[in-house]
Amino acid sequence: MTLARTDKPVVAAFDFDGTMTRGDTLFPFLLFAAGPARFFRLFFLLLPTLAGYKLGTIENNIAKEKVFTRFFSGTGIDSIQKIACQFSTQKLPGLIRPDAMSRFQWHKQQGHRCVLISASLDIYLQPWAQSIGFDDVLSSSLETTQDGQVSGKLSGANCFGPEKSRRLEALLGDRSGYELYAYGDSTGDKELLSMADYAYYREMPE
Repeated sequence: MTLARTDKPVVAAFDFDGTMTRGDTLFPFLLFAAGPARFFRLFFLLLPTLAGYKLGTIENNIAKEKVFTRFFSGTGIDSIQKIACQFSTQKLPGLIRPDAMSRFQWHKQQGHRCVLISASLDIYLQPWAQSIGFDDVLSSSLETTQDGQVSGKLSGANCFGPEKSRRLEALLGDRSGYELYAYGDSTGDKELLSMADYAYYREMPE
């Protein structure tokens, strides 16, 4: 396996959907949270939004907020967090790629700081990532109202594209102060991969 030769601290930044997992996790989470009947009813209503996103006429963050509004608007964040924790323990482990987990464990054995950085939601990423030993989680969050209800909007920026590199720089400080491994699988990881010393796109080194 590639090993950085440096006296600097070493950081390994992993995208989640499609990199740590075999595919998307948002819709499996929505299915888990809503149940099959409600999920497919809402999915049908969201088809124009999803088609627009696929065609590039609706931006990622706008499409997400439309989805979250349909599924969660007016729901208490406490109940969603409870479901998200259940999803993280009952469903996420079965979606994880063994080669990605092996690579993560190799970084941990080397004493590297491991950061999960994803546009997916913190409510299910945080409990899963903490349970296996990630040091930091940078992700998207749901906005809540003063009375604890989910608005359907994102709280802060969607952790996608340039926002990933911005968040990592905010967490770690000056880029010259550490060696960076980065793992991604999509155009949403382009900026993250471009700032890495060792960038892996849709692959895990042996």
